[in-house]
Amino acid sequence: MDAITFAITVIVLTTSGALAPGPLFFVTISHGIKSGTKSGIIFSITHTLIEFSLVFLLALGLLSIANQPAIKLVVGLAGGAVLVVFGVFQVRSSFLIKAKNTESERGAIGKLFLIGLALTGLNPYFVIWWLTIGANLILLSLEFAGLGGVLFMYICHVWVDYVWLILLSTLAKKGNRILKYRWYRLLVAIFGIILIFFGFSFIIDSFTF
Repeated sequence: MDAITFAITVIVLTTSGALAPGPLFFVTISHGIKSGTKSGIIFSITHTLIEFSLVFLLALGLLSIANQPAIKLVVGLAGGAVLVVFGVFQVRSSFLIKAKNTESERGAIGKLFLIGLALTGLNPYFVIWWLTIGANLILLSLEFAGLGGVLFMYICHVWVDYVWLILLSTLAKKGNRILKYRWYRLLVAIFGIILIFFGFSFIIDSFTF
């Protein structure tokens, strides 16, 4: 896999995960109504602090065993299976998404910071994503260019979080209800299908080493 293909894979998978409505998604909207872009920036930073640490801890743990066929098989199968499951649920959720009451008091920076840390570190979806799907991307990164490849992968990944969370908070401040837009629901469904495709791709690739 060349650098461009790898970067595109990371960006597509990242976007599919970012678009999925979860705790951080809804709290970004709720606090964005009062705090605007500031809340999106703070939540992005707190998300990065925990995520960056987790990614490199996983990378260091996988570094010495990244080339073992059994590890590639297990991580590939687990990551692929989780992608398929998440994809199916994401397609299903695109038909069930409803706007929530997002009224909230204006949040101080310290409060927003703590909320962002909690909703990232204690989010089961986030942890499972990196232990399965993310671990597979980390393995590919290590094969591609060692720890430098992991840094490249994370750069390809993290900017999507910043753009999406800042956009959400900005739109919320302006009074847009993104969950009511058909284009958003369609986008969630499309990326759910893409997740399923990549899931089967990961499973197939795990048997070729």
